[in-house]
Amino acid sequence: MRVACDTERAATGCYHSCVPAPLLDVRHLTVQFAEASMIAVRDLSLSIAPGEALGLVGESGSGKSVTSLALMGLLPPQARTSGSIVLTLSGRPSIDLLTVSREELRSLRGLGMAMIFQEPMTALNPVMRVGDQVAEAVLAHNADLSKREAGQRAIQALREVALPEPERSARDYPHQLSGGMRQRVMIAMAIVNRPQLLVADEPTTALDVTIQAQILELLQDLRAKFNLAMLFISHDLAVVSKIADRVAVMYAGSLVEVAARSDIFRVPAHPYTQGLLRAVPTLRTNRNQPLSTMEGTVPPLHALPPGCAFEPRCEFRISACSQNLPPLVEVAPQHWSRCPVVAPPSL
Repeated sequence: MRVACDTERAATGCYHSCVPAPLLDVRHLTVQFAEASMIAVRDLSLSIAPGEALGLVGESGSGKSVTSLALMGLLPPQARTSGSIVLTLSGRPSIDLLTVSREELRSLRGLGMAMIFQEPMTALNPVMRVGDQVAEAVLAHNADLSKREAGQRAIQALREVALPEPERSARDYPHQLSGGMRQRVMIAMAIVNRPQLLVADEPTTALDVTIQAQILELLQDLRAKFNLAMLFISHDLAVVSKIADRVAVMYAGSLVEVAARSDIFRVPAHPYTQGLLRAVPTLRTNRNQPLSTMEGTVPPLHALPPGCAFEPRCEFRISACSQNLPPLVEVAPQHWSRCPVVAPPSL
């Protein structure tokens, strides 16, 4: 067991000598909202390699969406950020997204990195045809193209996301499409300029199980076709298990565990991750017994304890847990957990 005291290895492992340099490298990201004195994200470090899918898991209020907005430079003005978010696109020098100008960020959004928002009905313009909205994303980064050429590229993007009859569907308004079709439009808008990083913020939450599976399969196909790196955000462990190569677990704004997908589901190290997995019903769950739950509640973000936020609810806690935020500990090769106890799983 090794403590991740080297800041370049914390949360992500050795990515300098073992694997290629990451496309996205987030180090010690903290996001605080000054008006409420609320720390929404605390000391978060993670990385995503080119072509890799990282699943970011956590319950509502854990800081997942705030993290995605920080990556895209879409936080409100009252948010205070510290740390670094380094993006290294192929053929371009590395840049820290927290220090670049608004103009540079605007040029990167949609071209180098793109985002799929959680609810397409609120993200799409209700009074614009969906084809025009995708074409608008093309024209924003290709001023030399005509509207006709941009429209053709938009239809091609709609075809790539398997939208039925893309030429006809491009003339529809958002309310004329089903939820799954609207999400395909959002994905088309995200990939039309061929970004290298795709941030998907719970893209399947509002969809039924059948459409959800289709969207996940589509994202996997697009990722393989365009070598997309992906940050896939969800509260659903089952969904993440189908798409992620590695999984990062958040609790109350902090990253508590990072590991390969198989390790997270087979040998979870952090007590919170273990509790989440115990609470998921399976075919082997005894239906005559109540589902497993975790006692207590998530602490409010404006009054986080100085130590581990999960400590009041943890059956393995020791005195050190309540004093300082524990460091990430490497409990196995490329498996990190923010827990000084690192209790064995008991699933």
